[in-house]
Amino acid sequence: MSSRPAAGGGRWVDVDPERLSKWISGFRTRHGSVTVAPVASADQGWIRLAGADGSTATFHLAPGMTLPVVEAPSLLDLDRFVAAAQEPRVLGLLLARRNAAAIGVADGPDLVASKVETFYVQARTAAGGWSQQRYARRRGNQAAAGVREAADVAARILLPYAGKMAALVCGGDRPTVEAILADKRLTVLADLRQGRLLDVAEPRHVVLLDTIPLARAVPVHVVDPAPE
Repeated sequence: MSSRPAAGGGRWVDVDPERLSKWISGFRTRHGSVTVAPVASADQGWIRLAGADGSTATFHLAPGMTLPVVEAPSLLDLDRFVAAAQEPRVLGLLLARRNAAAIGVADGPDLVASKVETFYVQARTAAGGWSQQRYARRRGNQAAAGVREAADVAARILLPYAGKMAALVCGGDRPTVEAILADKRLTVLADLRQGRLLDVAEPRHVVLLDTIPLARAVPVHVVDPAPE
């Protein structure tokens, strides 16, 4: 479970689906009598706990998560949300920075396909004038070659799973990720992409493994009452 500040106040807590029930029990214990209510709009979350002390926990959909069909929003109770979060789903993973890409497919908590590639991109130079421009062009060409190679790997690893992939989760350097997904072969993957870009270390196999729990986690927006 990880936590990070939320824009506008409060904090985001990423909760593993298998620990969600325990986390909810802890929230009830810490904040007294708790009410459960649906949230008015999907972009603000799906279901909210409100504690007697004024604390709130608003649950958002995890990547690729789908909710059961209900007759009315009020029927979407917390147990159904937890069950939906724990449903196994296939996720694509694309982690990329200027010098490396780690690409994989997770089926539930398991990594079932993966490939890591590193690319040579020349370090920046302190030279000025024409030398600086020449190095900049060379760096640009090397970075573009790395993007093409990463797109080749993404096509080879991810496209065979696209038909059953619930979502594509990306992380790393945004310009590099955007450039890879601009490849026309990967249009179907770009359509599956989740909005959040994960902050990950230099892409390696171990980083890919560490990303799976974060990709599966339920984002919960927690707001505590202002101190008196």
